[in-house]
Amino acid sequence: MLTIKKFAFYKTYVGAPACVGTVEDTLSEIKTDKYIVFGGAGCLNKEIAHGKVMIPTQAYRDEGTSYHYAPAADYVTVRNADIVAAFMKENGIPYVKGKTWTTDAFYRETVHNFEKRKADGCISVEMECAALQAMCDFRGLNLYTFFTSGDLLDAPKWDARRKEGKTEGTQHDAGHFDIALELARYVAE
Repeated sequence: MLTIKKFAFYKTYVGAPACVGTVEDTLSEIKTDKYIVFGGAGCLNKEIAHGKVMIPTQAYRDEGTSYHYAPAADYVTVRNADIVAAFMKENGIPYVKGKTWTTDAFYRETVHNFEKRKADGCISVEMECAALQAMCDFRGLNLYTFFTSGDLLDAPKWDARRKEGKTEGTQHDAGHFDIALELARYVAE
């Protein structure tokens, strides 16, 4: 017998408060406990090959939204990182797991802060993960997240890691939507 699965897609706003608010707004309309969230993130380690998917295992809480959903702590654990990694492995998608740095003050990604976060094991910087995981934990939801490597902060000079008009293998590669869709099918079973 054919089983029909329904998937909903939407684009959130950038930044922890807006992104979490968007997910909160969907809770009355979309009946699910699973959210696949993906997007670009800055890379903090030049040793990570360009084009690999980054799977966060913990998110450093350098934003304010997560503190409204979880007690104060430096990190929130990204609970479903192993499931996302298993999916990537089964499908032959190159990936790396590691901590991420969630900040809402992107102009404060100073050299000093970058060095502290990298020394602590963070491989990426983005603006939503810690808040999304804290909100999902609070609401009893499952978050499955991955990032595509965008710009490189671990260089003598900022590196956009993108050539004009080229998106393949960058954070703007439309193929990452296909990965997210297949991951949705994977976790729905």
